[in-house]
Amino acid sequence: MSQRAPNLAAYRDLLILGEDARAEILAGELITAPAPLPRHSNAQRALGRFVGGPFHDDDGRGGPGGWWIFVEVDVELAEHDIVRPDLAGWRRARLPNPGALRPIRTVPDWVCEVTSPSSASRDRVTKRQLYAAHGVPFYWIVDPEARTLEALQLEHGRWAELGAWDDTAIAAIPPFEATTVEVGRLFLPKDE
Repeated sequence: MSQRAPNLAAYRDLLILGEDARAEILAGELITAPAPLPRHSNAQRALGRFVGGPFHDDDGRGGPGGWWIFVEVDVELAEHDIVRPDLAGWRRARLPNPGALRPIRTVPDWVCEVTSPSSASRDRVTKRQLYAAHGVPFYWIVDPEARTLEALQLEHGRWAELGAWDDTAIAAIPPFEATTVEVGRLFLPKDE
């Protein structure tokens, strides 16, 4: 007797939820997430500014430009693996006209996930493995609770640690080492 194969979620299942749904598909499983907490949103916004300003803006704003830096866009790595990273970046030469793409099917050159209580293990384990398997060259993990930023670079299919910084650091971190990131400015003021 044969067993029926499980129904694996694909992009069509995300579309059914609507454009505003916060959802991803990992290994065919549809995963929804709550709206982010302010500390998560602040880190996401700050990175968009401090990385996006020099690299995304057309005139470079003091940096080299040449990148698209997007917040929470759908990225289809495979039919049953559709992620919505907190931030993702592509060199413009690899993604020349992204304006109407949904999902984006070009693997990002950089991904940053901002952890939250509901996503920390998924970001640190599942997505870390997924991004490596699909050849994402750089992966940053920002933890607003611990007030840290970790950076990884893919080398021969495995992650190599570039470093980990706390909220006292000012760091030039690949692939954006042409400028520095004041890590403490990614986070809301400490509770007193």
